[in-house]
Amino acid sequence: MTRTVLIIEDNPGIAQLVRMHVEDLGLTAVHRDRGDTGLERYRQGGVDLVVLDLMLPGLDGLSVCREIRGGPGYVPVLMLTAKSTELDRVLGLEMGADDYLTKPFSVAELAARIKALFRRVDAMAAPAQAATPANEAIECEGLHLDPDRRKVMVHGQEAELTAREFDLLWHFASHPGRVFSRTQLLDAVWGYNHEGYEHTVNTHINRLRNKIEADPAKPDFIQTVWGVGYRFRD
Repeated sequence: MTRTVLIIEDNPGIAQLVRMHVEDLGLTAVHRDRGDTGLERYRQGGVDLVVLDLMLPGLDGLSVCREIRGGPGYVPVLMLTAKSTELDRVLGLEMGADDYLTKPFSVAELAARIKALFRRVDAMAAPAQAATPANEAIECEGLHLDPDRRKVMVHGQEAELTAREFDLLWHFASHPGRVFSRTQLLDAVWGYNHEGYEHTVNTHINRLRNKIEADPAKPDFIQTVWGVGYRFRD
């Protein structure tokens, strides 16, 4: 069954460009040029991925993303933005976007991001099909990771993680003591490695620390190895 990508973008040229290359990947593309009509189409169902502009008429991209994440089920969201400040990126990620691209972007990078998101969706579904020892729960000093339910508990309280945050934490916790560079984490967790996007890793780690560490300024679980990268406590 062909997957469907919903493109919510008010710029006709960009929308057509995205649509063309989505279809080149063998996917079905559906386009809406307003945030409110885009959200309405999403709620009709049958959408497997959303490519979402940040600045939209009717309803802005952050609000659309918040509504999508507040609904049932999980559909990945790739946010497009003409803004490139750290604050804009963090806001998009905080609202639940899985990834973002800053305009102008290359066609090859757009295709890589879309394919990486679908690979992750497939990987998320895999544990339910066949549990293996590698998917056993991980316990560490009050931190509990359940890969089947994709839940994280910190001293008995559930930590609300995005799908990407869980993937990142699981990758760390599955390799305790091992140091990973930012580019290695991009490859392993995001499924791509584009030079200049290491700040994506920094942003996610900072948000993850705020959710699982007793003192994010002095992290106990995800530790910084200066000049190299990060590691999970041994």
